[in-house]
Amino acid sequence: MKRKDIVPTSQERVMREDDFIVSKTDTTGRIIYGNEIFIEFSGYSEEELLGSQHNIIRHPDMPRAVFKLLWDCLAENKEIFAFVKNMSKDGGFYWVFAQVAPMRGKDKQVSGYTSVRRKPNPKAIPIVADVYRAMLDAERNAGAKDAMAASGEILASVLNDKGVSYDELITVLQSL
Repeated sequence: MKRKDIVPTSQERVMREDDFIVSKTDTTGRIIYGNEIFIEFSGYSEEELLGSQHNIIRHPDMPRAVFKLLWDCLAENKEIFAFVKNMSKDGGFYWVFAQVAPMRGKDKQVSGYTSVRRKPNPKAIPIVADVYRAMLDAERNAGAKDAMAASGEILASVLNDKGVSYDELITVLQSL
């Protein structure tokens, strides 16, 4: 499904405290399941979501290096937690605190990925948004060829300055 005609807006949807957005994809990132809360927040119908790439909800404010980190962790059969800004079909946005993990079939091989998202700590969002903005600026300034590395360097610099790992930073931010 093409999304080039969707224009981001400043209309925010805020998750409720007891909401859990759940989706599952195959190993290529195509959506094979989405719960009612996912359908509600995305603004897409179930029919539009199923079979679409999960990046159908990717907001342009998200740095590519965050998704590289996500896919690198999944390739190592590890789960990852991340703050993600998603875009609804109407151009609105919603922040989530996502846990993404490999799913295994009966043969113990990775058969896809599951993502459970909940309401992020509102105190963390301005901090995360600032880091993501700096990462995006680095991506734009570096050009397409070097964008990912430049963005990753910003994140690495933040972690180094704070003296924490990525996992530690995410845990601290969610618990602010």
